[in-house]
Amino acid sequence: MTARILIIAGSDSGGGAGIQADIKTVTMLGGHAMTAITAITAQNTLGVTAVHPIPTDIVLAQIDAVASDIGVDAIKIGMIGSAETANAVADRIGSIGAPIVFDPVMIATSGSALADADTIAVFTRLMDMATVTTPNLPELEALGGEAAAVAHAGTLLIKGGHAEGETLVDRLVDHAGEVMRWEDARIHTTSTHGTGCTLASAIATGLGQGLPLIEAVTRARAFVRAALLAAPGLGQGHGPMGHQAVRL
Repeated sequence: MTARILIIAGSDSGGGAGIQADIKTVTMLGGHAMTAITAITAQNTLGVTAVHPIPTDIVLAQIDAVASDIGVDAIKIGMIGSAETANAVADRIGSIGAPIVFDPVMIATSGSALADADTIAVFTRLMDMATVTTPNLPELEALGGEAAAVAHAGTLLIKGGHAEGETLVDRLVDHAGEVMRWEDARIHTTSTHGTGCTLASAIATGLGQGLPLIEAVTRARAFVRAALLAAPGLGQGHGPMGHQAVRL
């Protein structure tokens, strides 16, 4: 049966990140994408110009609608919209019983803020529930550093793209220390919009399809790298990746 992936995240009008990148990723990897949209953003490759949070009850209604009928094999959480919604989502998804990938979205690739302090404060609840949490290095710092984040998350995939150097290192870490690391040559491109969304959705799809976590991460990283190399070169800033061109 096709893996059913519930994406709880915001919409990106430019199509490079958020719900749009999530749907492309899940589809290209053979899953069925379902959505609970938490916010509508007006954005392009240059930045975010407006954000409209979706009312919490509508977010929950979307979750309930798909979970009660279609079913859920894995959940990806991205931009959450508000602290109220974050708490309500945490209350609701615990009973679904599917693996959860939490991408603690705080800042867009363009540098625009996508979560306020109150929302970030609730992230620990979602981290407690997640199978894996996928912070980049600035997000890890905002969460209090590796030790503090692991204490809540249990398992982290720490993304090293913001570090200096020509070798990119991603690390899977749990309470016992480093479980796995992946090292690759850095891909020099400005078409990096949506990399975090894409990676988290790809991991969720793998988990929903029954892959062990390390295998899901390995395939997800390969998908992201292929999409970076296939980027169509759109926009004047941080452009979208080429999800549609990837064949793994």
